Amino acid sequence: MPRKSAVGQLKGPVLVSACLLGIPCRYNGKSKVQPAILENHDIIPVPVCPEQLGGLPTPRPPAYFVGGDGQAVLDGRAVLLNRDGRDVTKYFIDGARHTCEIARLLKVEWAILQERSPSCGIHQVWLEDRLIHGLGVTAAMLKQMGISLMNEDSEP
Repeated sequence: MPRKSAVGQLKGPVLVSACLLGIPCRYNGKSKVQPAILENHDIIPVPVCPEQLGGLPTPRPPAYFVGGDGQAVLDGRAVLLNRDGRDVTKYFIDGARHTCEIARLLKVEWAILQERSPSCGIHQVWLEDRLIHGLGVTAAMLKQMGISLMNEDSEP
């Protein structure tokens, strides 16, 4: 099934990584707009950038996991460091909590998240200098809440 029709199956409020809606909030100050999301008139896109919600600036140094993925961070077994070597774990956890509170208030059932992000990745994240199979911090927390996840390229 093509991406457009997969996104087209969603209805109501849907959390969406703000960068996918054209908001320049990625670590490099850019966006990664996905027209299929914008063209779906059955959803109410709720833009979220967990990293900004957690207090990080834009632009910001990219961050990567040490010790595991986002679930490991929530379990206290891993941390996030930025490319300057600064521990930014707290910002990612705070941003995930704020994002989950938005989801709870709006009774969101789905989230469309940016793949490979340390917050939003649902299949792949950066562990030091390599991509691994894993979840971002926000994706892991949303999954714990029972919210269904998809990325910009996946089907529900």
